[in-house]
Amino acid sequence: MINTILEGKRTGAHFFDADGRKYIDGDSSAGIFNLGRRHPELAEELKRAMRATDQGNFPIISEEKALLAEALAGFVPGALECSLFGVTRGEAFDAACKVVRGFTKRPGLVTVDGGWYGQTGFALSLSQREDRHLFEPLVPGTAVVPFGDLAAADRAVGADTAAVFLEPMQAENGCRAVDAAFARGLAELCRARGALLVFDETQTNFGRTGTPFYFERLGVEPDVLILGEALGGGMFPITVTMMTQRVNEFMNDHPMIHLSTFGGSDVACCVARTALEIYRREEPWKNAGAMEPGLRSALGALANEFPSLLLGVNGAGLLLALRTPSADTAKRLCQACLNRGLLVAPGKVAKDTVVVRPSLLITEDEAGELVAALNMALRDCAVGA
Repeated sequence: MINTILEGKRTGAHFFDADGRKYIDGDSSAGIFNLGRRHPELAEELKRAMRATDQGNFPIISEEKALLAEALAGFVPGALECSLFGVTRGEAFDAACKVVRGFTKRPGLVTVDGGWYGQTGFALSLSQREDRHLFEPLVPGTAVVPFGDLAAADRAVGADTAAVFLEPMQAENGCRAVDAAFARGLAELCRARGALLVFDETQTNFGRTGTPFYFERLGVEPDVLILGEALGGGMFPITVTMMTQRVNEFMNDHPMIHLSTFGGSDVACCVARTALEIYRREEPWKNAGAMEPGLRSALGALANEFPSLLLGVNGAGLLLALRTPSADTAKRLCQACLNRGLLVAPGKVAKDTVVVRPSLLITEDEAGELVAALNMALRDCAVGA
């Protein structure tokens, strides 16, 4: 039987349904709730901001936008100092596509297989999804190369390539991660061919994998960085496309190339700046790194106990993928988890996986609660098999 819920109260690592039943949030709305559900400081800042300001005007720089851009430039490592704000991940990705095409004056967009970038035009065109045919014709000038295949990338990146796009860890594809050698090879290839390198860290940003950003562990800085809705802590919608000063010269010459009515609203900027302060103070990447060994060990033990249902665990920090024998098994397991008070979701690309991404501020007791619910769900699935 399919169990549906109506979301009610929410707080920290948990939410409640309309009947008052408690659930641990192991999905975090695909990683938006890095700081947990309805973080009290973000709620207070939202109330303050609504009394102090309003939506603002996207093309006009405001104090709120400037302060957030300054904070981001100080928070994100390296030369990624310029910000273009949006509302959703797909919009931020599309903005990046427009900027790289405008900057290079080239049409070609290259990505690797297995990516999932969002629901909008460019994002959909570069994502791996079964329903692509429903939206054709898609954006022209795109190419897909095998993940990790530098020789294939060498053949695909040419004089008409504007940029290479990738997620350093593909959360929706079994948490498959780029290795440092491939990332360095892509960076060198892009430099040699006059193309840009773009990382989409929507799923890995602000500490989810144990470092503030995944590109730090690769030793490679992208020219453009896409950060998702976790920037607003799940309290108010905001995303950002960050770029170097060199790339931003195109934006200075063409400031109206991308417009977003609600992008980087002044209210959202206030909330996001508070979220950055919390990220800086709490350093949740440390908790993600500290939680990983115990959680991996517990999940590995469950895989040993239920070998017909769990085939392995992949990922880093608090972004983990449980591999199952089939898409149907993953779907049944997610439903059983929900029945046992745990919200998780199948991967959108690797549909035979279950993605585990709770709040980055989760405690050991809450992690134990997550494992216990998964244990009961696996038992339910084993009995019903």
